[in-house]
Amino acid sequence: MNLRVRQATLADCEALAALFDGYRQFYGQPSNLLRARDFLSERLERDEATVFIAEADGTAVGFALLYPMFSSVQTARIYILNDLFVAPNARQHGAGRALLAACEAFGRDAGAYALQLETQRTNTVAQALYTEQGWEVDDEFCTYHLNLRERG
Repeated sequence: MNLRVRQATLADCEALAALFDGYRQFYGQPSNLLRARDFLSERLERDEATVFIAEADGTAVGFALLYPMFSSVQTARIYILNDLFVAPNARQHGAGRALLAACEAFGRDAGAYALQLETQRTNTVAQALYTEQGWEVDDEFCTYHLNLRERG
């Protein structure tokens, strides 16, 4: 398998849409290719995210999506690795590792203090990859969410 990872552009949104839709389905959302494509297009058009695409023999097989943030405590930029997905038929060939390496290199080049991510507690396959690649579980801070759509 000839694997290549590069930063995605708007021209990649069609190829990325199916992967992004698969990612959303993995987390229990209904399939919606149009919504997936439009969401990615909007993030890239507005320069609100950096997306990396993994290609095997010229076919899109995975992606990683970074959002810029800031740490007030560190007074520095950080990036949230919000999404990482590799198509099931392309797993175990290094695409996830290559995407993580691209994110790390991008963060370093951008002068970021850190990269952060979160994943479901049940996603042990991804957790094993993150640990293998040097990511550490944060045991100091708790993550909370307030769902504004469900809150009247």
